Amino acid sequence: MSDYETLIYETRGPIGLLTLNRPDRVNALSSLMTRELDHFWNARRHDPEVRVIVFTGAGEKGFCSGLDLNEAREHIFNQDSEIDLDLFYRSQVLLARTILAMRQIPQPIVCALFGASMGGGFSLALGADIRLVTPEAWFNAQYINIGLGGADVGSSYFLPRLIPAGRAYEFLLTGDAMDAPTAYALGLVSRIVPREQLMDEAMAMAERMARKNPLGLRLTKEAINCNLDAAGLEQALNLEDRNQALCFATIRYEGQSGQTA
Repeated sequence: MSDYETLIYETRGPIGLLTLNRPDRVNALSSLMTRELDHFWNARRHDPEVRVIVFTGAGEKGFCSGLDLNEAREHIFNQDSEIDLDLFYRSQVLLARTILAMRQIPQPIVCALFGASMGGGFSLALGADIRLVTPEAWFNAQYINIGLGGADVGSSYFLPRLIPAGRAYEFLLTGDAMDAPTAYALGLVSRIVPREQLMDEAMAMAERMARKNPLGLRLTKEAINCNLDAAGLEQALNLEDRNQALCFATIRYEGQSGQTA
């Protein structure tokens, strides 16, 4: 599955650029797109050439509008309007494992967001490591607005870790929209940039990362993810100590012996 139907992937040196490519559906998550995303992220675990991924969507309306409800109605419900629970559950698990794969890959993910990031699109954005947005960007836990729960595809894990828990409760329980200024004020996004500068800003950030020690970059992402759930300070420090020793072993001193960290 090197050629995708719903994704565009290209590399620019050590940087990979992944684009959701269903602009006519605001990049809604079809079953095919979910399978292709699962394949893509898992393939990056074994890709030593690419050091950073920039993740965005095609078109002008938004990054991702969440689950493709038209397809869901066609495939998950039968002629008697009864749900195929087994199919629904398998689809749910596949998307959830896709979010997990985003955290497991060694490459930091810079998400360039514009317009809507709804439901599953919100979760994809939360699964990235860094989020840049345009002024009109917005997010919501759309799942709860369509009769499901607001805790879906990692939202109840990520959001209370990225913003104050009280506000996370609010957005997950109400499904209300979070606009770009609010997302920035709460610390969900790193910066707000004009639409015409979004990709340049994302690529520039990715290029700065790609110039770092590749092992250091990988171990930093690993340490942050592990220490989000660390049992305590001692465990976090032990992991950081190990990582720094491994990175130190890879440093080549070329006339830099006078420099200090």
